[in-house]
Amino acid sequence: MPTPASAVTAVPPAPNAVALAHFAGRLAVETDVSDVAADLAAAVPGIVVVDSRSRESWDQGHVQGAVHLPTAEIAARAAEVVSAGATVVTYCWGPGCNGATRAALEFARLGHPVKEMIGGFEYWAREGFPVETASGVSRRPVDPLTAPVTGIACAC
Repeated sequence: MPTPASAVTAVPPAPNAVALAHFAGRLAVETDVSDVAADLAAAVPGIVVVDSRSRESWDQGHVQGAVHLPTAEIAARAAEVVSAGATVVTYCWGPGCNGATRAALEFARLGHPVKEMIGGFEYWAREGFPVETASGVSRRPVDPLTAPVTGIACAC
């Protein structure tokens, strides 16, 4: 019987040097909700989390400790919201939205060090991190498809 063709290796894996550059590059411009939550909880200085969504979206719920700066306002207002030299972390709705990418691009154009929070607000809420509204702060139950329900970090 012939060996079946591999869908995984139909396009061969990249050479090691290419893979190293690619994955290191991604980590240089991306972070995840768990790392952002840990830094906010530890009050790590020099990090500003920016919600780039509309006012209506912000009011519906946002990352506790974030600042609201819609993408269209970044060029005009970044200097009043972000201290010089601070690392900006942008987020939008979630993986199906490129708003955080657009916002990160705007901050990069202004010369700010910037990372995009992958997963966005969706995964922030699904992993049970604090969500703030005008009514206060709440936490949703952890979605077992996104994080350990024990509250212990996945240690990935």
